Amino acid sequence: MDRLAHLFERNRAWAERIKENDPEFFARLSRQQSPEYLWIGCSDSRVPANQIVDLQPGEVFVHRNIANIVVHTDLNCLSVVQFAVEVLRVKHIIICGHYGCGGIKAALEDQEHGLIDNWLRHVKDVIRFNREAFDGLGHAQKLDLLCELNVREQVTNICNTTIVREAWKQGQALSVHGWIYDVANGILKDLHAELPPGAPRAGG
Repeated sequence: MDRLAHLFERNRAWAERIKENDPEFFARLSRQQSPEYLWIGCSDSRVPANQIVDLQPGEVFVHRNIANIVVHTDLNCLSVVQFAVEVLRVKHIIICGHYGCGGIKAALEDQEHGLIDNWLRHVKDVIRFNREAFDGLGHAQKLDLLCELNVREQVTNICNTTIVREAWKQGQALSVHGWIYDVANGILKDLHAELPPGAPRAGG
């Protein structure tokens, strides 16, 4: 059986390169983590959070799932958010989607995909909430638009969590941002979807 020895070899080579450049890097990293950013992104392997913003391990706290969705019944995601906000005291939450997202594409299709269809109902709801915005668009345009609208919806969702609301109520310095990444050119775009403390929020 293949034990993936090549990955262990690559790991050792990577660790050695890091130590050559900064002998105390891992010693410092092991003592604490104090990131300023919580990144909620897609599980897509082409969208590695640390790399695309050129930050080191320990500088970004990360949660990823299919189509970068935040829902109030997902205890996994909410536990990450709570730890980041209440324990790590992050200053920024970034919801980052990406163009060409397979989950978004599946939600646009009138096909069955199995178990994931239950998860993608949340994206289909975004289509339903914004149906008129898709009128007259081609498929590629609809896909790009839905990727952006989904980010905006998740920004609203996370701002409506009890965790973020309580942080703002307590005066914690916490901002929420909506970004999108273009896999084709490696560039991030700010969708200006942030809802600062005190802003009107759905269901508020």
